[in-house]
Amino acid sequence: MSSNTPLNLSELPIYKKAVEIFTLSQSISRYLNDDLSILKNDGTEDSNIYFSGDIVQQSISLAPEILNVELERYSERKYKHIASIKRLTNMLYKNSYRLERSNSNGKDFLPILRSELKKFKKLQRIWLLTL
Repeated sequence: MSSNTPLNLSELPIYKKAVEIFTLSQSISRYLNDDLSILKNDGTEDSNIYFSGDIVQQSISLAPEILNVELERYSERKYKHIASIKRLTNMLYKNSYRLERSNSNGKDFLPILRSELKKFKKLQRIWLLTL
């Protein structure tokens, strides 16, 4: 890639989708936290609250990993970052299904997140062919 990759990176469809997924995950997490932060009758917390934080942590890591792939010169290191992107995407799927079983009104937004992740995976396949 050329030395101006970081300037053009924001134009990459996969990068844009990664930022959208982060924004969506953050919004869903905030919405879920209002319902999940309330203690149960026995004084324990809802264990699903941790998954709401996980989707934010995983989604925030997507865009930097895309940047790492674009800037990396050596294919061996590139593939490590690509594997990380795939792992993060799969964990986002898994955690969205876990959150859907939670006792919250916000779980209705999780299918939207998964549909965006499907679009991301399609973009990812196309993007990998260009590397």
